[in-house]
Amino acid sequence: MSTVLVCDDVLPTREALRRQVGSVPGVSRTAGAAGGGVAARTAPGGPPDVVVMSCADPRAGEHVRSWMQTRPQTAVIAVVAPGDGDTGGAAMAAGACAILVREPSTPELTAVLHHALAVSEARRSAVAAGRGEEVPVLTEREHQVLAGMSRGRSNGEIGKELFLSEDTVKTHARRLFRKLGAADRAHAVAIGFRAGLVR
Repeated sequence: MSTVLVCDDVLPTREALRRQVGSVPGVSRTAGAAGGGVAARTAPGGPPDVVVMSCADPRAGEHVRSWMQTRPQTAVIAVVAPGDGDTGGAAMAAGACAILVREPSTPELTAVLHHALAVSEARRSAVAAGRGEEVPVLTEREHQVLAGMSRGRSNGEIGKELFLSEDTVKTHARRLFRKLGAADRAHAVAIGFRAGLVR
């Protein structure tokens, strides 16, 4: 069963997107929330598999980051206004796995949702396999690469900061992913925050 939470402060907009999300094959249940889904994020029940979050709220980046810290198995899709690349970039840096332009077509929404559901499944599988329960010791370079990821830096940008080639950064990234049991960059950063490896 796949659950998708739609977060938007405007009720008619939220419900319209929720109905559209509910029509996508593979989505079993939908829910709606305002304010970045704070109540749903901290509820004791199981988290949604995917959160589709409006980034019109200036605190959207904070909401995305908080989801990644408290519910790292959940994949977040940032919904942005057309042409608002800065907000989308900030959401991706905070841990969103994809960006969706407001009022998407059904094929576009379907493709992005299926990607997010796959990301969520990979993260849950990593936790179920027992990886990530004990945080291993990272090398200094792996710490530095993880810190760069937490700031939203690309592998190339991290390489420039550390005077390393991009391929070397990728090697360190693969190693820290294995050590942390992370499915992707956002998952690694979420684990890092929870374990106190990055601040």
